[in-house]
Amino acid sequence: MASHCPFCAVVRGVGPAHLVAESPLALAFLDQSPAADGHTLVVPRRHVESFSEVTPEEGAEVFALAARVAAVLRRVVSPGVTLHLAEGWEAGQDVPHTHLHVIPRRIDDAVTIDLPALRTPLDLAGSAAALRAVLEGPATPGGPA
Repeated sequence: MASHCPFCAVVRGVGPAHLVAESPLALAFLDQSPAADGHTLVVPRRHVESFSEVTPEEGAEVFALAARVAAVLRRVVSPGVTLHLAEGWEAGQDVPHTHLHVIPRRIDDAVTIDLPALRTPLDLAGSAAALRAVLEGPATPGGPA
């Protein structure tokens, strides 16, 4: 665990947090700067900055815990939920510890996650082929074994 990481402090039980749920490899707690009431963060217990470095077991527990939290939020807080995960500062990751946002949503809420379509056409077939070649190639760090 990173001593300077606020999420690692929460995992150790010394950081400020309102715990929602936990499992052996993951922890869910309310976001300190929520976009909506019930906005929850789900993190792997191990300090992992990049989602691509999360083990399959950690990823499974993070998403299983997020699914449990999302089901409860939809039942008691709001009819919809957005899951959001950013990897890297350029993508908006503000804490260098992988975390999945589980955000309760309503049609008239003020939450915005803007994904505008590119105006320039892309070669989707070429992009898919290039990605497949890397994914199916020799094992790389963060890639298939």
